[in-house]
Amino acid sequence: MLAYVFWHWPSEGVEARHYERGLIHFHETLAEAELEGFHGSSTYRIEGASWVGPGSRGYEDWYLLDGSCALDPLNEVAVSGKRKSPHDMVAGASAVGGAGGLYGFGSGEPAALGSGLATWLTKQRGTSYEEFYARIEPWTNTPQTSLWRRQLVLGPTPEFCVLGRAGSEFPADLSPVAVERTPLWPVA
Repeated sequence: MLAYVFWHWPSEGVEARHYERGLIHFHETLAEAELEGFHGSSTYRIEGASWVGPGSRGYEDWYLLDGSCALDPLNEVAVSGKRKSPHDMVAGASAVGGAGGLYGFGSGEPAALGSGLATWLTKQRGTSYEEFYARIEPWTNTPQTSLWRRQLVLGPTPEFCVLGRAGSEFPADLSPVAVERTPLWPVA
């Protein structure tokens, strides 16, 4: 499973409630699209991500895909039909900028995607992936937690993401960035 993750924030002067309403409407219409290889989307209001807009506050969208071959069809359907107007509204209200990345599912429970906490980690140079995975296993091998690894760099985001509350106490040398997430769509 692959996740396209996109971070964005509203332009100055755009009210958060209007931006969020448009964002939710976009994700609702996207959920109605029948698209092979697309397994749904979710969006969160976030705080603590240094790579987003003013005050490290913004929004984080996750689009779950079978693989990268589903990206072109998703991109096409996201800006056409019933989704064109909601997409254009949010895009027009967004600040110039944004960041993204493709993350592959590593381990744990994919359902942890809805967690209220994402901890982003950086593997230190000289550390093998095997050593890194073994070191973080006490955190990633817990219920309601999942590990995602960046597959393609599209912005200034860390390489690893641990979704779930277990990730709140990582060692400082892994440069943990704890991002609080409030689900906007879908709401559990």
